[in-house]
Amino acid sequence: MVIALGGNALLRRDQSLTAENQRENARTAARALAEVARAGHDLIITHGNGPQVGLLALQGMAYKPDETYPLDMMGAETEGMIGYLIEQELENALNHDRTVASLLTQVRVDPADPAFANPTKFVGPVYDRDEAERVAERHAWSIAQDGEKWRRVVPSPAPVEIPDLKVIRLLLLHGTIVICAGGGGIPVIETADGALTGIEAVIDKDATSALLAEGLGADALLLLTDVDGVYKGFGTDAAERIAQLTPQEAAALDLPAGSMAPKVTAGAHFARGGPRWTGIGKLSDALAIIEGRSGTRIAAS
Repeated sequence: MVIALGGNALLRRDQSLTAENQRENARTAARALAEVARAGHDLIITHGNGPQVGLLALQGMAYKPDETYPLDMMGAETEGMIGYLIEQELENALNHDRTVASLLTQVRVDPADPAFANPTKFVGPVYDRDEAERVAERHAWSIAQDGEKWRRVVPSPAPVEIPDLKVIRLLLLHGTIVICAGGGGIPVIETADGALTGIEAVIDKDATSALLAEGLGADALLLLTDVDGVYKGFGTDAAERIAQLTPQEAAALDLPAGSMAPKVTAGAHFARGGPRWTGIGKLSDALAIIEGRSGTRIAAS
């Protein structure tokens, strides 16, 4: 099964982005993942990287604002860092009984995707409007209002292909737990001569996780966060967790455009493809979600 760890599953909303906090949260995640592995499941793990990319962007601008790295390189850097933490903590949690490997994963997108003409994905630090406009002019960025502040926005194209899928399959055949496609993967496009090159974009992690699960023929896709499932009336006194949804029911839900809507969309797409299902819920409840005791399950029947 493919297990996607949301950014909020690895870093609580109120936490500072310190190395100590990230390692402690990776250790907590590893305990939950080890429980799933010990229950006999083969795992492919993906993860978010939004806060880490934002920190890299700040560090780069503090050093030499005109020499900041492009998003594909920052994605690769954070994928390596987070993958290292999860890999090490999971190996420790499993007493080194299973091999674990992190893989920098390229994900191909279509350069004609309409998302490139309509950047919507917030990345990096927040600014006052005047400062945001100055920075945007200097770097030719697109900006948009995010609450009371302003931030850079970048395209978020749909994932089309995972070229490294054959490498992931090879590792799985040898019983290795694979950590890959972090932050939605490193966005690349194919040039006219067939070469791959990076592009300024951020791919939705849940969409890539669903594509990965489909390409590997996974039995299940787990989208884990800090909320224990999908809710009707979320944030109200009448809030109620939905235990079971069909893909059609999931697609018809009116959800906020934040973290839950992409999960439900990706989960419904995956579950629509046959005798397979998606589970959405809390990281700490991973095994309970698999066993049907917690979370929200999206399945055709």
